[in-house]
Amino acid sequence: MALLDFFNSNNKKKGAAPEIAAVLPNDIYAQGTLDLADTIAPAGLKIGSKEIEIGEKFSRSFYTISYPRFLADSWFEPIINLDKVFDVGIFIHPINTGQALRDFQKKVAEVQSQISEREEKGLVRDPLLDTAYQDIENLRDQLQQAQEHLYEVGLYITLYASSMEELNKIEGDVRGILDSKLIYTKPALFQQEQGFRSTLPLANDELSVNTKLTSSPLSSIFPFVSFDLTSDRGILYGINRHNSSLILFDRFSLENYNSVTFAKSGSGKSYAVKLEILRSLMFDTDVIVIDPEREYEYLAQATGGRLFNISLSSENHINPFDLPPVKEDEEPADILRSNIINLVGLFRIMLGGLTPEEDAIVDRAISETYALKDITGDADFTGSEPPLLGDFESVLSGMEGSESIVQRLSKFTHGTWAGFLNQPTNIDINKQFVVFSVRDMEDELKPVAMYIVTHFIWNAVRHELKKRLLIIDEAWWMMKSEDTASFLYSLAKRGRKYYLGLSTITQDVEDFLRSPYGKPILTNSSIQLLLKQSPTTIDVLKDTFNLTDEEKYLLLESGVGEGLFFAGLKHVAIKIVASYTEDQIITSDPSQLLAIKQEKQRHEASEGSQPA
Repeated sequence: MALLDFFNSNNKKKGAAPEIAAVLPNDIYAQGTLDLADTIAPAGLKIGSKEIEIGEKFSRSFYTISYPRFLADSWFEPIINLDKVFDVGIFIHPINTGQALRDFQKKVAEVQSQISEREEKGLVRDPLLDTAYQDIENLRDQLQQAQEHLYEVGLYITLYASSMEELNKIEGDVRGILDSKLIYTKPALFQQEQGFRSTLPLANDELSVNTKLTSSPLSSIFPFVSFDLTSDRGILYGINRHNSSLILFDRFSLENYNSVTFAKSGSGKSYAVKLEILRSLMFDTDVIVIDPEREYEYLAQATGGRLFNISLSSENHINPFDLPPVKEDEEPADILRSNIINLVGLFRIMLGGLTPEEDAIVDRAISETYALKDITGDADFTGSEPPLLGDFESVLSGMEGSESIVQRLSKFTHGTWAGFLNQPTNIDINKQFVVFSVRDMEDELKPVAMYIVTHFIWNAVRHELKKRLLIIDEAWWMMKSEDTASFLYSLAKRGRKYYLGLSTITQDVEDFLRSPYGKPILTNSSIQLLLKQSPTTIDVLKDTFNLTDEEKYLLLESGVGEGLFFAGLKHVAIKIVASYTEDQIITSDPSQLLAIKQEKQRHEASEGSQPA
């Protein structure tokens, strides 16, 4: 049976049965081509009074008949975001304002007459009539001042299911949601055919069951409120809490590759980032982590990565005077100048600040220290041995006005802290996953260590172009100093040129945003992840991200691993999910870690007790 006539019967009179043209299979074969309607149409239709059987599926159409006095914004959102198959038809027919005003004038006179009649009879005032009179007068004023327009609106919904039982259940769910909002519907009895066609993309209102609405309530029916953040490539970040769809995204497809993660302690921020690391490694992304709490150690071991422990007693050293090799498109003078500027910033942090005079002395001393090793901006210094901090101290000692600087510097060259900085670099980050742990570094030196490590990573990034992700956990440590914050901002700005994505994570939102570089780093981050927040910081985030009240309370009431995910101009509510194997690798829960450790010990003990 061909259904071309069924789909083209829209020009017939309302309610008229479609003409079904019987076409034999041989005729279709003989034609050699099929019409579009024959191609997309189902094998057959069985039209009943309450539903339509479409091939092996069932459909049911219904329409709205009544709305409450006030319609809240996004009241249609729960229906649009239902994880069901359905079509929605919204028909908007403008009403001539002049004709509407004449009708309202008659209606006002009618209501006034009823009110006067009740007063003459001595009856008690009727609140319904008074409310109706006020509403009509207000609406008439708004129409006259062009603040509102009037429309005839038809809202039709067609549901689809695989069985009658499923269809009845879906209808109960949908109508229950609408009834709870005082929006009442009726099934299109004996008009299922017209209802079905009214929700097809044909723009034909065959039911013509319309309700008068003005512009304001009409705007609340705006249907495009389904939140979706899925692309055809990338990694799984989590589940969309709006409609249970998958949030698949590739950070390297955006205008920049940076991200920020804000969350209170224990809300799952490190868990979410470790999950991103694990999944990114499978897509050939090199990942480097600056870890202030040694949370990524087990992940590095499980994935064949490399862990460097940065502390005063560690065997791992980084020489801050190291220089990257000079590439063909770079000038030695530019690289040297950039490194000197970064070193001056480092010494400001190490020495607790510099006066303008001391700043100039340090700048000149660094240049002379490099010159001792024949490193100047006039020639390629690739392969040259860089100086050490002790060499810098020697140069500085011979300069006038440097006594205070030398005195403060001595603890880094001869004192307790000498082993950390005054050594040649012995670290190789030629691995896909590298973790720098600064947990055992004294708090006073953590900003210094994070600055040096970040600068070392930046030199490696500039040397070889690769798809890389640099993750700085507890980034508020670096935001405490203007120099470290400034360097972090320069990474956020320049990273894209070197295929680098910077991911900053912090639980101290106020400290991060209080820095003059906090907002710029946020602006230069295309992805933002906000997990559960504390009441003390939520207002700062609300103003920063222009959150609605609903989003504000969502962040306050979210569970572990739940929050908001921003990517470009879109954002959705997210729930971070992991498989059992992923969870065992990335968990930070002390109870889980203890259980894993005990299980490992039992396994090793049982293997040791077996006879050889």
